[in-house]
Amino acid sequence: MKAALLLASACLLATSPAIAQSHPEDADKRPVDAHYFEPTPLEPPADFAAGLKVPDGYRVSVWAQGLGNSRMIAPAPDGSIYVSRRSEADIIRLVDADNDGTADGEPQIIVNRPGLHGLTIHDGQLYFMTAREVFRAPLQPDGGIGPVETLMDDLPDAGQHLNRTLAVGPDGMLYVSAGSTCNACDESSQENAALLRSNLDGSARKIWASGLRNTIGFGWHPVTGQLWGWDQGIDWLGNDLQREELNLIERGNRYGWPYVFEDGQRNPQDEPPGGILAADWIAASTSPVLMHVAHSAGMQMAFHPGGGFGPDVAGDAFVALRGSWNRRPASGYEVVRVRFDQAGQATKIEPFVSGFLAADGASHYGRLAGMAVLADGSLLFSDDANGVLYRVTHDAAQGRAAPLQPPAGPMQEQAARGSGVPLALERPETRASGQARIAVTSPAFAADGAIPRDHSEYGLGISPPLGWNAVPGAQSYAIVMEDPDAAATRPFVHWVAWNIPAATTSLPAGLNERDRLSGGTLDGIMQGATSHGSVGWNGPRPPKGDRPHRYTFQLLALDRMLDLPLGATRDQLLAAAQGHVLATGSLTGLYAEPRGPE
Repeated sequence: MKAALLLASACLLATSPAIAQSHPEDADKRPVDAHYFEPTPLEPPADFAAGLKVPDGYRVSVWAQGLGNSRMIAPAPDGSIYVSRRSEADIIRLVDADNDGTADGEPQIIVNRPGLHGLTIHDGQLYFMTAREVFRAPLQPDGGIGPVETLMDDLPDAGQHLNRTLAVGPDGMLYVSAGSTCNACDESSQENAALLRSNLDGSARKIWASGLRNTIGFGWHPVTGQLWGWDQGIDWLGNDLQREELNLIERGNRYGWPYVFEDGQRNPQDEPPGGILAADWIAASTSPVLMHVAHSAGMQMAFHPGGGFGPDVAGDAFVALRGSWNRRPASGYEVVRVRFDQAGQATKIEPFVSGFLAADGASHYGRLAGMAVLADGSLLFSDDANGVLYRVTHDAAQGRAAPLQPPAGPMQEQAARGSGVPLALERPETRASGQARIAVTSPAFAADGAIPRDHSEYGLGISPPLGWNAVPGAQSYAIVMEDPDAAATRPFVHWVAWNIPAATTSLPAGLNERDRLSGGTLDGIMQGATSHGSVGWNGPRPPKGDRPHRYTFQLLALDRMLDLPLGATRDQLLAAAQGHVLATGSLTGLYAEPRGPE
């Protein structure tokens, strides 16, 4: 057994009264006792599956073994099973042609890629990914694949959480989970610790939700169409912190990481940047619906549509828990069932398949990773330590699994929010009380001129310099920059900023892309959410070959500062500004990106 290392004296207490009182949030600094305790791996005996603990009526059997580092699972419509193997850097295909409950023969290697992990099958195409790339290839009649197409090759660096996953939603869009690069830190890319959404060809990628440390398992409830995900918690906070989170994931929501966890607790190690108080970060964060034992490490999740399994499973989800290395006693090493009520709301997490952790708690017989519902209604889950696929059946199962067809409405409605409205200065909320006009200029481009590439997302992606004339009586300024020529989200919001001090009448290029700016004339300026889902400047990125898009910088002079939550949207800003606008002005620039050689 690996030795357990008690990290005593991991004390976060301030060392002097002066330091202890230097910040109002220092009061909750506290010592942390944490363990490094990784149970020793054991090979399961031949009769191991029969001894696993399951509810009455269920049975576990070995469907395939000797597979190596078997991770994520994707069933195909023809009944074959595709499995990613991280260590072997490939995807394999297995078939049970004679329907005897076990895979036939040797696995067929389908494709190799270094770092390969997530995979899914949709509309005859195999989608798969590494840490930074997403690929697609058509399935062939023999189970192999045709030419491989690269859909994305610019995902942010993965760091600690390189095991990324993907799925196609009921809205026909591609969703990618990009875990954090670290245990808890201020990420350099807002696409880390986030769920991303794009078209099936990888275009129009946006941040759907953020503050998700490592949501490997996610899926859509078969009745409501709502998106749920299991997020892995922060390590080294103690035996029972942070608990795992089951989140209802909705567009634009923040789920707390790295500064807030569970139901509004603050991470004592880290402070939000820019002078933001943890209380404000907590107020802007969405709490989990349910929580589970800390460090149990939820992996792939699968919703069951009902049929071919137990009598009451329709609408429930099953999650493979890989197991802890940061807790004593160990947690996880099991399959859990998430129960949902008739309204599609999660109500309870309970053990479903257990027994992988030895009785002494110091060794294990498997680390679970993949989870899938097969066409016959049975469950299939993987152990990546021993290379086993286990199948769970029910003695009284009838029929086959119902089609898994969650409604697309909830995702489509969320995606459409903020689209199909006029530009900010054409809306009634921005009607000015006076006749003054603001002349907005930029040393980087002239009115109706070309915006330099450095300010686009094809280039450096830095905000351009801006200037304007002072407005008498103004207490603050706000900026909204929009593209009225965008295809899907129109107008596309590229920048939202408010509480620009009255004495500030210019902004330099290259502002920080964070909620609150600090230092000098920038101190206290707030930035909100863009249509991309990020905070701060999001530069032009029209499709290559499009005619030039118009990008309109709209400035509001206000008679007060605005009290808005972190990550406020354009619509929230305009609602708060209504009745307080003294004057407005705008500057429009153009940007196009040549198609270039294929």
